[in-house]
Amino acid sequence: MNLKKSYFYITFFTLFSITFFGQVKNTGLPDVRNYKRNEYKGGTQNWNIGQDSNGNLYFANNNGLLQFDGSSWRKYPLPNLTSVRCLKIEQSGKVYVGGYNEFGYFEPNEKGILSYTSLSKYVDKNKIKIIDFIWKIHSIDNQIVFQSFARAYIFKNGKLTILKAPKRFQFSFTVNNKLYFQDIEKGILEYHNGKLYALPNTTSLNNTEIWGMYALAPNKTLIITLEKGLFIYENNTIKPWNTDANTFVKKNNSLGGVIINNKFIVLNSVLDGIIICDFNGKIIQHINRKKGLQNNTVLTSFIDNKNNLWLGLDNGIAYVNENSPFTYFGFSYNLSTVYASVVYQGNLYVATNQGVFYHAWNNSFKEDVFKLVEGTTAQSWNVQIIGNELVCSNNRGALVINGGHVTRIIDSKGYFGFKKIPNHPDYFIGSNYDGFAIFQKTANGLVFKNQVAGFDKSSNSFELDNSYFWLKKDESIYKMALSDDLSHFSSIKKIDQLTSKFRSIGSLQKIRGRIYFQTHNHFYKYSEEQDLFYEDKNLTSLFKSIPIINALNEDSQSNLWYAYDESLGVLMKRNNKYINIVAPFSSLTGNLVSNYLSVNTIDSKNIFIGLTDGLAHYDSAVQNNFVTKPKAFIRSFSFPGDTIILGNNQKKTEKISIRYAANHVRFTFSSPTYENLENVEFSYQLKPFDDKWSNWSNISIKEYTNLREGDYTMNVKVRNSYGIQSDPSTLSFTVSPPWYRHFLAFICYFVLIIIAIYVVSNRIKMKIRKNKYYETIEQRRLYLEKESKIRQEQYDLEKEIEKLKNDKLQIKILAKDKELVNNSLQVVKKNKILNGIIHKLKEIDVEALDDSTKFQVSKLNKSIVKEVNTDKSWKDLEKHIKNVHFEFLKRLKEKYPTISPRELDLSTYLLMNMSTKEIAEIMNISTGGVELARYRLRKKLGLNKKENLIGFLMSI
Repeated sequence: MNLKKSYFYITFFTLFSITFFGQVKNTGLPDVRNYKRNEYKGGTQNWNIGQDSNGNLYFANNNGLLQFDGSSWRKYPLPNLTSVRCLKIEQSGKVYVGGYNEFGYFEPNEKGILSYTSLSKYVDKNKIKIIDFIWKIHSIDNQIVFQSFARAYIFKNGKLTILKAPKRFQFSFTVNNKLYFQDIEKGILEYHNGKLYALPNTTSLNNTEIWGMYALAPNKTLIITLEKGLFIYENNTIKPWNTDANTFVKKNNSLGGVIINNKFIVLNSVLDGIIICDFNGKIIQHINRKKGLQNNTVLTSFIDNKNNLWLGLDNGIAYVNENSPFTYFGFSYNLSTVYASVVYQGNLYVATNQGVFYHAWNNSFKEDVFKLVEGTTAQSWNVQIIGNELVCSNNRGALVINGGHVTRIIDSKGYFGFKKIPNHPDYFIGSNYDGFAIFQKTANGLVFKNQVAGFDKSSNSFELDNSYFWLKKDESIYKMALSDDLSHFSSIKKIDQLTSKFRSIGSLQKIRGRIYFQTHNHFYKYSEEQDLFYEDKNLTSLFKSIPIINALNEDSQSNLWYAYDESLGVLMKRNNKYINIVAPFSSLTGNLVSNYLSVNTIDSKNIFIGLTDGLAHYDSAVQNNFVTKPKAFIRSFSFPGDTIILGNNQKKTEKISIRYAANHVRFTFSSPTYENLENVEFSYQLKPFDDKWSNWSNISIKEYTNLREGDYTMNVKVRNSYGIQSDPSTLSFTVSPPWYRHFLAFICYFVLIIIAIYVVSNRIKMKIRKNKYYETIEQRRLYLEKESKIRQEQYDLEKEIEKLKNDKLQIKILAKDKELVNNSLQVVKKNKILNGIIHKLKEIDVEALDDSTKFQVSKLNKSIVKEVNTDKSWKDLEKHIKNVHFEFLKRLKEKYPTISPRELDLSTYLLMNMSTKEIAEIMNISTGGVELARYRLRKKLGLNKKENLIGFLMSI
């Protein structure tokens, strides 16, 4: 069953179940919403209420005229800033208003903003200096009548005529399209063709104020007075209307009222809110401050186009949802969170988180509150009729209730509820905080037998069939078998999923006597023979188009109530078929008790639903026009420097064009849907800016910034609290391009481009000629540069060749130096050897030798000494080294003046890459001495340990 079919069935059922609208219920209270002055930004008192053809509401307020479109409030003060005491809305859309010394009308101007036109300017101020308060406005016979105490001002065809009061007018009323005035001397007067005619026998009311006159029948009129009560004028006679309503008015005074659908009367009071009575004067409802109103003084009442009630209070405004199948028992009836309810022995019992409360079922609920059953002050989970007893499942135990008292405690453990055990007459099983217990129904009532052993988990969701005990705990179920003596569970099996397709288990319920297991809206039954779960296709098909449910109950009328996403729905059984009804229950969304779906169906007119803040009464036989399609309005279109108000009955707005500099636009949306305003949602799409409709949201404002130039169409639609969508409302507008993208700008651009092309082409020709001249000069310059470069390269090449020759020569010199050093070293070695020989010769004892030998030895020694002394190769070597490395030694001496000659020699040897051994031989010192000399040289040169000495010397 899809959603459209559901709405069709809802409409069909509500249209043909009964034959009248607006049934006022006498059970519970309707939903009341208060609007405080800080919400509507006006004065405290609201004297009159009206509604235009678009559904906008208007209030005659102390600070001016208030307008409410369901989303926002607007205030329109009178020119003299006085209080508005009355208003009247014509079909043309004009809103006529009256205040102190001022009357006229508001109508939308070309931008949709209500603009005021004064009619009091037609009054001759020389003759009438003070107009006084205008208290009533009437539209009759194509004329508008403004009534003050002294006179009436009649506006017709652009002219104003004055009707003077015989003595002094009180108020005036329209009854059956006839206009009546109350005069304090002449009584009630009928206005006809510009004259006043006294009604017979009405002067008896001259000493009181009449605040209302309503037709109860063609020749029967109800007259409402301020202090004297209610009267009936019939057959030219006046008599008191001796009813309950009259008693209330005499006690609390009345400021008029209003008729609901020609069946009920709303009576405003000064001291105690309002009452709603039928045409027999029987009070159906009484709503005052204790029952939800923010103020007990009701100045005016009004029935809107949805048959709901609006109240203008002495301080604030109130909305009463009378056109609803729901009424409520909340804090004003002493109820809190409700878990269960039942009717027993003429009382309605309600299990709450504070205990069990009761109220007489056959008495009116208008004034009385629910009373607490003594001894139940604790969390109460359930209240059930077992046998002839009323048993409460309470935190204190299983309690038996009779009247307003607990008469017996069956068991002191805390309990959730009880179920009858199949195949065991007079036996019940109860779910308690420690598991489950067995109870037996006896002649003395229900008695405790034993705690069932073997399982200590508990839940309020359990069922029994002929074979098994089934328990749902979390997202699993337990299949358990009770022993024959009911003392223990003989078998326990935990089941986490019914099929491989779905893992968790949503709910456990008994429908038509069979136990069903639900998961993701698929319903399964258990086959004991095959030990498996199989799907019930018929039941599953009923929930095909329904959101995933989390609880399901079958009531006494075989209706299936289900909970989903904190919302409620029902499959109403009609002629063996189920009709899915969802829309009426949207007002309960978010108020249902989690995991405790409580629906108590007494009959089709009395269904009680447990809520977190009380008890809801649902009458499925009450017609409600909730299925009507809502209307969406684009209420305002704003851009920098201007605002256009729409939906004020003005003429259709022409296509709007705005400057590119004002391309920051703002829209506000509204819908004259005043029921469950918090659940009214909007969706919008700005074409072609948005590709798709926006997500539904209760935000009624949308802004767009930096829109490009082009044509745009804003579409908006509304979805009311029952999920019904409106037709789109549209507004077209154009964003003009910036001056630099305007059509004329592009023409200018084209002309400028032509001129630019002409100028540029001429300049290019001149440039080409210049370029040819400069190109010749440049080529000459490049030729000279190239020639110069070649010469420079030739010179550099010659220098490089010369350097290479010098380097080659230097390499040869170094090689020769090395060779010379080697030769010198060989000489040094030779001299060293010769010196050694000389020393050896000196060691010979020549005295022992003969003369010949002695002579030869002496001769040999002299020749060797001569050879050693005459060898000048080393000095030549030193001289040669100093000549070759003269520049190096000069630079080293200039850079380090303190360096010694011997250190200069060492530096030269190191530069020549001589080894330590070679240096030691040349310098005639030990290798250790060389190392010490190297260390001293490094220190004098200022080198650290990581710097290479030879590399440093080569860099000088």
